[in-house]
Amino acid sequence: MSRVILVTGPARSGKSEWAENLAIQSGKPVIYIATATENLHDQEWQQRIEKHKQRRPQDWVTLTVPVELAATFSNAKSDTCILIDSLGTWVANFLEQDDLSWEKTLAELLQLVPLVEADLLFVAEETGWGVVPAYPIGRKFRDRLGGLVRQLGAMCETVYLVTGGHVLNLSILGFPLPPTKS
Repeated sequence: MSRVILVTGPARSGKSEWAENLAIQSGKPVIYIATATENLHDQEWQQRIEKHKQRRPQDWVTLTVPVELAATFSNAKSDTCILIDSLGTWVANFLEQDDLSWEKTLAELLQLVPLVEADLLFVAEETGWGVVPAYPIGRKFRDRLGGLVRQLGAMCETVYLVTGGHVLNLSILGFPLPPTKS
């Protein structure tokens, strides 16, 4: 049986580093799925991507998958650890999708997660801790990512929160909410 782990927290909290540490601890070959695409016209973005690349061990396989996330890990074998970084960027790649199409995309991903044989490590940003965004696209992003993180977190064996330079295992410290009635 595979392990499904969610690592969440605010920007620059160390989420990716903690997830990378967990991937190494798995002792399995790692496939790193990057949901961000390079943008050669944005030097700061390129520097962020490069920083992530430099931290990863040389033997990890890296795949850039901005959209077809579920299809990419659907056939992964049990001797593999897959690290998906990050769900926030993945959600952002679908902001132009209408709500019905988004719900279909989300359902496809969430239905697949329990069927995957490989260990899955998801990294996700927490965006809803501040004010409600003043613009519709910002609210759409926050709501979609928040809904995904909540639903995925309910499916995970372990959920970590990384903040303030500390890692908290929410699966030990807390308890899951009852399922939503929708």
